[in-house]
Amino acid sequence: MSFLQNHPALLETAYDATTRVLRPWRRWLRRGGAAEKLFIVAEQVGKGAVFDCRMCGECVLHHTGMTCPMTCPKKMRNGPCGGVRPDGGCEVLPDRPCVWTEAWQRAAHMPKYGGEIRLIQPPLDRRQQDRSAWINELLGLPDSVPQRWAE
Repeated sequence: MSFLQNHPALLETAYDATTRVLRPWRRWLRRGGAAEKLFIVAEQVGKGAVFDCRMCGECVLHHTGMTCPMTCPKKMRNGPCGGVRPDGGCEVLPDRPCVWTEAWQRAAHMPKYGGEIRLIQPPLDRRQQDRSAWINELLGLPDSVPQRWAE
C-alpha cells in the first residue's frame, strides 16, 4: 500500500472529500455509539491497510505527509529523534527508513497540506486510543490545536 502513501496528493484529495462528505453528519455523531463503532472498524480496515494505523484517536496524517508518526518505534510525533542514520534509516530498525524522512519527502508533494508538517503537534492524549479519529476531528475533540514552529 505504499503506492498510495507515495502519492500523497491523491490522499490529500481523498481526505478533503471525506471531510466534506462527513461534516454535514456531525450532529448525529456521538462518541461511544453505534456510529463510532462503525467508524472504528472502517478506520482499522482502511487506515490500517494503507498507513499501518495504530488507532491513536488523534490522526495527524494530513500534517505529516500522509505518514503515520505512530509507526515510529519511538512514537515521535514532532520530527525525527537524534538517531536518524546518515542514509535516512531508522536508529531502532536500521533496515527501515526513518518515518520522518518519508514524511518530509511526501509532504513536499502535497500542494494543500504539505506545509503543515511544520506544525508542532500537542502531546498525544492517550485517552483517545482506540477511538475514532474521524469522529474526534469532526466533533472538535480533543481540543488541542497544533502550533506553528517559529520560522
